[in-house]
Amino acid sequence: MPQLRKDPVVGRWVIISTDRAKRPTPREHKRNSPRNGPCPFCEGNEGLTPPEIMAYRAAGSSRESPGWTLRVVPNKFPALMIEGELDRRGEGVYDLMNGVGAHEVVVETPNHETNMGALSEKQYEEILWAYRDRILDLRKDKRFRYVLIFKNQGSEAGATMEHTHSQLIALPIVPRTVTDELVGAQEYYKYKERCIYCDIVRQEIEERARVVSENENFAVICPFASRFPFETWILPKRHSSYFEHASKQEYVDLSRSLRETLIRLNGSLNDPPFNYIVHSMPFEETEDGHYHWHIEVMPKLTQVAGFEWGTGFYINPVTPEEAALSLREIAL
Repeated sequence: MPQLRKDPVVGRWVIISTDRAKRPTPREHKRNSPRNGPCPFCEGNEGLTPPEIMAYRAAGSSRESPGWTLRVVPNKFPALMIEGELDRRGEGVYDLMNGVGAHEVVVETPNHETNMGALSEKQYEEILWAYRDRILDLRKDKRFRYVLIFKNQGSEAGATMEHTHSQLIALPIVPRTVTDELVGAQEYYKYKERCIYCDIVRQEIEERARVVSENENFAVICPFASRFPFETWILPKRHSSYFEHASKQEYVDLSRSLRETLIRLNGSLNDPPFNYIVHSMPFEETEDGHYHWHIEVMPKLTQVAGFEWGTGFYINPVTPEEAALSLREIAL
């Protein structure tokens, strides 16, 4: 059983999960390079994964068989285990609990050779609906307080499988990074009685210098204080705290924004490794106007080294204004 252990100085939780050491060794991901054995995420290899949780399938196809366009399965090497009780306890000055949670993989296409940048808008819509469906299901479990949705593409970004996929982890605690973001947004709201993210959207659309693209429901920007070169945020224009509360049309427009953003990054940076993360409100929070869900996309072009770890500062060699200009110039 994994464990969640709390740092007694800064209040940061860490997951101790020895099963994660059994994952495949990361290697450079080249879609045309030879593979070591069959890929468990490819169509026809459904028996190589744990039993599927859900799938979008052609009519008449059955579970654990070909015929799907998107498939969600438990992670074979989970950071947290779905079975068990939390058993919160203390050992002297230390706090810990059992590593209870959910760790799932969203296999975004049955085609091994397809990069996410080559997926259609319809496929992006399916990915977003799968995220929503899984969040709505997992939030019924009262042990869980937060679901993190993320994608690692490329070995430099932490991916151990080259077949395009994303992941979600349901947690029994709210991560420290999320708490810090919520506190910052709430302080701004208390002072100005407005959402900081709504103000960012309005100002960026008015100034245009850091806007990459926009449509009816979303603005894509390179944030003013970008931590990484070509860091990009996708922000809803309509205020909402929960990703899973978006409307059907918003998911349509979000699929277009996310797809275009990844195509622009691929064109400007020659198919870089990247991470994206969906930022949403924890389950137990009340939607009182201060928090605004969004997606952050971060290409892996620089390394976090001693200075960053020691100070919490980031050194970004590319201004967000230059990055936004470069991304805007990419033809779609």
